[in-house]
Amino acid sequence: MNYILFDGPARDALLPFTFTRPVADILIGIMTIREKWEMRLGSTITTITEEYLSQKFPMVEVEENVMINASFLPTANLVEMIQDLKENQAIYKGEDIIAFYTTENQEEVDLDAYEILQFSEDCITVQNTWDIFSKNNAAICQDFEFVTADRKSQPIPKSVNVIAPENIFLEEGAKLEFVTLNASTGPIYIGRNTEIMENAVIRGPFALCESASVKMGAKVYGATTVGNGSRIGGEVKNSVIFPNSNKGHEGYLGDSVVGEWCNLGADTNNSNLKNNYEEVKLWSYETEGFAKTGLQFCGLMMGDHSKCGINTMFNTGTVVGVSANIFGTGFPRNFIPSFSWGGAAGFTTYNTKKAFETVKLVLSRRNIAFDAVEESILEHVFDETKKWRRD
Repeated sequence: MNYILFDGPARDALLPFTFTRPVADILIGIMTIREKWEMRLGSTITTITEEYLSQKFPMVEVEENVMINASFLPTANLVEMIQDLKENQAIYKGEDIIAFYTTENQEEVDLDAYEILQFSEDCITVQNTWDIFSKNNAAICQDFEFVTADRKSQPIPKSVNVIAPENIFLEEGAKLEFVTLNASTGPIYIGRNTEIMENAVIRGPFALCESASVKMGAKVYGATTVGNGSRIGGEVKNSVIFPNSNKGHEGYLGDSVVGEWCNLGADTNNSNLKNNYEEVKLWSYETEGFAKTGLQFCGLMMGDHSKCGINTMFNTGTVVGVSANIFGTGFPRNFIPSFSWGGAAGFTTYNTKKAFETVKLVLSRRNIAFDAVEESILEHVFDETKKWRRD
């Protein structure tokens, strides 16, 4: 059977992160949504996504296919239901489609004609940007149980101060000495070839993905995930940092999501609680206005390739698009469109020629080429987001 993840209706609600990736490649917990499904199904999975992303994220369709809504995270029972799907059957949770069976010869899919199977159990869904951090606790715990089942952790070095070592798992190549790991509040997963430097203090749930690192004296807690190759320092609480991004210095990041290839300058801080303690609203690309989150704590949502200078301050509930460059004193406004250049004093357009020069330099540090496919994606994002910039 061939499995294909599709973006579904949540794609627009997950902008700016889905400007540059399918919903399937959102990081939450220890792995991306795609990786979770691949591990559970034991199969490589492709995606149906926006046309401009399809060259980088192609779909492979064969004679028999099962389409899966990428907003849903897998569970053992849901995977079993999906593996048992037959022709003209679909799985729903309430009114929401989870998966359906198709054949290559079907000219169109009429779900009204399908036999409906209801999935009644609880499962984690990612349908808004803030779900990525607010549901990260549950996602780390679920991933940890699956990834570490019937496996033995590498030994924890004797210099490490440990609480609840049974909830800690170290992969091969993890380096850590003279740090504190407290897994009494949730599991701690330390991935391959990672490093936690001296005097870092970490409270679970926590996931440090492959080749990522934690700087000296860092304070990390509240269900935080650090993606492959990323680096964190200072104080980090309940946040998800996508791969290849840096928050390497002092400063506070809380209840936030930071995309790939981002850099937060030294002493960057974000607010995650309004002074009046009211519910936080976030910019919605769907309504082009500010939407209620239902959360009292909500910090920074930063899209891929965005950067900020030293001592940058972000207000509660700030949304930053793709490839923005932010600097200067004061608080910039709490919606910063993609390809914006400036700060509290105002923004101009960060033209693609200048932005792409930086992207090339950043990628080259990791021996990655900025190719025509990546350039075309960012060109599309530049054009799509033009209406929100003020020159």
